[in-house]
Amino acid sequence: MSADAANPWRGEAALPVAGESRRLRPSFAALVAAEEELGPLFALVERAGAGQLRLSEIATLFWHCLDDRTALSREAVGEAVIAQGLAGCAGPLRILLGQILQGSG
Repeated sequence: MSADAANPWRGEAALPVAGESRRLRPSFAALVAAEEELGPLFALVERAGAGQLRLSEIATLFWHCLDDRTALSREAVGEAVIAQGLAGCAGPLRILLGQILQGSG
């Protein structure tokens, strides 16, 4: 991801998926889709803060926030989360959750 690198100042994060760095962009449409599947985003943030966020919830949030999902399966994102481990996913997750709470302002 050279020209399309994630910009943390815009709430974006990067996640390696299938050997390539992919941009996670928490757009309004992406967050609405994630909320439809996961429930209220504020509750998601609260679960994360309490250490109660499930692996499937992390993968689902990442899936919906992927900037370009073409040629990627949802399972590939789940496998990327497993490959990175919870510690490896903490950085991108923190950026996305921060964007949910604080916005781009």
